[in-house]
Order: sequence, then structure tokens, then C-alpha cells
Amino acid sequence: LGDKITSIGKNAFDGCTGLTSITIPNSVTSIGNYAFRGCSNIENADINSQSALDAISFTNKLTSIKLGNKITSIGNSKFQNCANLTSVTIPSSVTSIGDYAFDGCTGLTSIEIPNSVTSIGGQAFYGCTGLTSVTIPNSVTSIGDEAFRDCSGLTSVTIPNSVTSIGDYAFDYCKGLTSINVAEDNSNYASIDGVLYSKDKTTVITCPHGKTGSVTIPNGVTSIDGRTFYEHTGLTSITIPNSVTSIDGYAFYGCTGLTSVTIGNGVTSIGKGAFHSCTGLTSMTVEATNPPSCEVNKYNVGLCMPDYNIPLYVPAGSVDAYKAAKEWKRFTNIQAIPATGVNEATAEKNEVKKIIDRNGIIYIEKDGTRYFLNGGKVE
Repeated sequence: LGDKITSIGKNAFDGCTGLTSITIPNSVTSIGNYAFRGCSNIENADINSQSALDAISFTNKLTSIKLGNKITSIGNSKFQNCANLTSVTIPSSVTSIGDYAFDGCTGLTSIEIPNSVTSIGGQAFYGCTGLTSVTIPNSVTSIGDEAFRDCSGLTSVTIPNSVTSIGDYAFDYCKGLTSINVAEDNSNYASIDGVLYSKDKTTVITCPHGKTGSVTIPNGVTSIDGRTFYEHTGLTSITIPNSVTSIDGYAFYGCTGLTSVTIGNGVTSIGKGAFHSCTGLTSMTVEATNPPSCEVNKYNVGLCMPDYNIPLYVPAGSVDAYKAAKEWKRFTNIQAIPATGVNEATAEKNEVKKIIDRNGIIYIEKDGTRYFLNGGKVE
């Protein structure tokens, strides 16, 4: 359409199934009802009219879209399920990307978000499995719930200093994501070893789904958010320090690779299903003298352990308390934590030392190697 056109009338292109390419200039300011209804085969579009962009419904036939500098927002669900879309040009005039805007655009491999965008809506890029890189500019202040969920091709993400709000599960199921980095001068969030924390580092918010091996939560953290490690199947061991007082529901749900867990002595409450479906667990150590309270589900089950026959190691003076405590009494093999992590019977007295570090954590040291009281080696 030429740049002299200012309006497109009602039903103007209604049912034009043969229309595959369209260019709409910034002169167009009004679009009649159903102007592009049934235009289901548009493959390429060059649009510089906000009213036109808002009026057109795109399908999975769309392969490329160029937006002009008169576009200020990308509305909710605008390109949802456009699976063949491989090229998007977003101008610096755009300030917001709506909910579900690119949900299911599996053909996208990269997208450049301009330094004018302030908000990324909920599920905006949900399921963009082909997306291998995304740059979040330092103009963005909010990232919505599940904004990048299931973007399995992403390997790293950097949160700029401008972001003040990250919604729930924003990076859930990004199975290739190994690190979430945060600008040092961000006032709300921080990153330690690629794991997302609150700025004061008291709350674990999100562990990237692609992180594997062992994770040691640093001392000073007081709570672990729900679903933080949800179905992180590559996780093999977790050490929770004495500073942690609460573990929220489903925090470690489905961590099938997890073989051992050590819970520090500060934990007082554990949310329901915290270790649900952790089928690889061979032992659990809880260093709290008083059995932590466990939130239960509708079936009156709390931890939802797949196997209550594994050894549960607790402080020597607390074995009976755990055997009597709600939820904990489900365990059939409750034992006292071994006195040391080494075989003292075969060691000379001068070879074994008890060490208490500045955080109050007790270790046993033998031949220069430190061990936790439950026998685990300190890496």
C-alpha cells in the first residue's frame, strides 16, 4: 500500500487467502473491522502502522516480519504459534512486548530486543526452542512469569542492572541454560556460580536447568524458593548450609540424579513435595536437632519421598524425636550421624582433627582432606 493511504475499510481484504506479502506504511491510522480476516497465508510483512499490526492475525505461514518505527508495542499473542517465523525486526520505538507475543515461535534462533523495551510480558517467548541467544537490554525493568520458559536452546542469560522484577518460572525448563548472570550493580538480584539469588543473597530464586553435578548453597542463604531445582535431573548432590531456615514446596521435585542431600541444622520448615520423585536418593542427612515441620498435601504426605527406606541420618540425640515426628517417622531406617567422615579406627590420633570454621560448620580433617560429619568429602 502506498504512503498516501490513511485508512483501510471494513472487510477490505476479508478472505484473501492468496495474499502472501503485505506492506503497510505509517500513514495508515485506521483499520476497519475484519479488514484482514481470513488472510491466513501471509508469509512476509512490513508494517509501520500500530493500528494495522493490532488488526492483523498472523498464522504459522509467517516467516519474516519487519516492524517500522511507528510501532510502539507488540500486543498479547501477536505472533503466537508462528512456528515458521525466522526473522523479526523490532525497532527502537517499541517499549513493550506483550504476554504470549512470540509464544511457540520455534523457528526463531535469535532476537534483538532494542534498548527501548521496558517490559517483557508473561510467556512472551515461551517454547521458543530454537532460540540460542537473547540480549536483554538495560532498559528492561520487568520480565514476566514464564517469559522464557522452555527455551531449551538458550545456554546463558544476562540480567541487566535495570531489571527490578523477574516473574515466577521465567527460565523454567531451559534445559540448555547453564548460567544466569546478573549485572553487579543490579539492586534486586545477584548471581553466584550461575545461580540466581536475591540481592542480599538470602534467597535462592532460580537454578538454571542445564546446571549439572553438585551444588553448594552458600552460607547466609535463609530460604530456598519453591521449584528452584524443579526437575533438575543433572543435579547429583546438594549441600544446604546451617543458615537456611526454610525450604519451600517442590524445591527439589523430580531431581532424579540427586543421590545425597545434606540439610543444615538451621532448617525449621520444609514445604510439601520438596523431594517428590527424587528417585536416585540413597541417603538423607538432616543436622537439625529438632525435626523440621513438614507441610503436607491433601493425602497427608509431606516430603513425598519415593523411598522412605533409605537411611536418614540425624543428630545422635535426636533419633527418637525423628522417629516420633510427623512425616519423619515414615522413614524406616533412622540413624545417628556418624561421628566422623573417616575411619578413626585405622587412623592415628594426630591424623584426625575436628575443625569448626567461621560459619560454625564442623568438619573432620584427615591427611589434609576435609569431610562433613555425614562422611561426605568437602570438595
